[in-house]
Amino acid sequence: MKLAFVTPRYGSDVVGGAELGARLLAERLARLDGWTVEVLTTCARDSWTWANDYSPGRSVENGVTVHRFPTIRERDADFRRRTPILLAVPEDVSDADAEEWIDQQGPVAPALIDAIRDSDQDLVAFTPYLYHPTVVGLPLVAERAVLHPAAHDEPAIRLPLFDRVFEAARGFAFYTEGEGAYSEERFPAIVTKPQVVVGLGIDPPAAMPVSHGIAALDGRPYLLCLGRVDPSKGTKLLASLFATYKERRPGPLALAVVGPVQRPVPEHPDIVQVGEVDEQTKWGLLHGATALVSPSAFESFSLVLFESWAAGRPVLVNARCAATLEHVTRSGGGIAFDNYAVFEAALDRLLVDDDLRASLATAGARYAESYRWPAVIERYRAFVERLASTLPADA
Repeated sequence: MKLAFVTPRYGSDVVGGAELGARLLAERLARLDGWTVEVLTTCARDSWTWANDYSPGRSVENGVTVHRFPTIRERDADFRRRTPILLAVPEDVSDADAEEWIDQQGPVAPALIDAIRDSDQDLVAFTPYLYHPTVVGLPLVAERAVLHPAAHDEPAIRLPLFDRVFEAARGFAFYTEGEGAYSEERFPAIVTKPQVVVGLGIDPPAAMPVSHGIAALDGRPYLLCLGRVDPSKGTKLLASLFATYKERRPGPLALAVVGPVQRPVPEHPDIVQVGEVDEQTKWGLLHGATALVSPSAFESFSLVLFESWAAGRPVLVNARCAATLEHVTRSGGGIAFDNYAVFEAALDRLLVDDDLRASLATAGARYAESYRWPAVIERYRAFVERLASTLPADA
């Protein structure tokens, strides 16, 4: 089996998102007997600028052959201001205007598009749905295309342009049942196409670190927010909720915001903005937290929930996010909040009730068993091999 992943950026220092999911899958699939796994991507590391931080060309990374192609321009700084205007009524946007927006959003790498067209892999897996390499590249290899859309209800997905992208794909790999159901509702034509809910897995350490090395948190109870620091990921919302909580509930509780900083959270004496950390520190922070908070309304899977459960900690999630709400509802491993009152009540309980925290974490860990890597890889392997067996001879 020869499989290629197409993703806007790729690398061990690309944190979070569909790109991380692609790398985790690719590295494990490359270990299967008889499998060759490649990645077609850009030289960009930063998902906002698309600057060419990596060298172009071929490399082998953890058993995966990676082909990187340069972007021809960085994203216009004015793009963030123009986007809400275009997407105010996305259903009414013409294909021409949507195509221009996709070009502006990027990353635009013409040599990558050529490589997709010329690829000889049995199947080509694209993720996520939103960016130029998928929109332009997938239709070129439609008969061999598997789309990992990382879809959720957001204005961009309602652009009519995406109908033809989804309808062109031969098969679909979803992260959650909810993502699959939403995609079928938004794109009814895909209902009859092959699909799998594959999820992702985690690799917890054999022994959980007992310390995290963050001096500002020593001796304090703290909530942990783990992932990209950006308003689009809910970090500004969480900072606001937490500041209100501290006004009403003074005390030692802190909030640790950990991950690559795109736009810092507002300063607050009890908010510790840590930045990026290594794996050892991350697991130490998880193990020491009172709870993990996932404030994002737009997640396709959210590996950090599973990491928190593996570390024995419950989770708080934004009820507006279909994926994290699905995980919490199915697992019983956390609490969903949709307003400040629920957030406050949940924190009040979690901070004083050791048994509740333990029971939520245990329920989450039990749910997470079906997302261990061996099970995930077997689901995906079986799906891909079955799909490849149905390809036309000239595909």
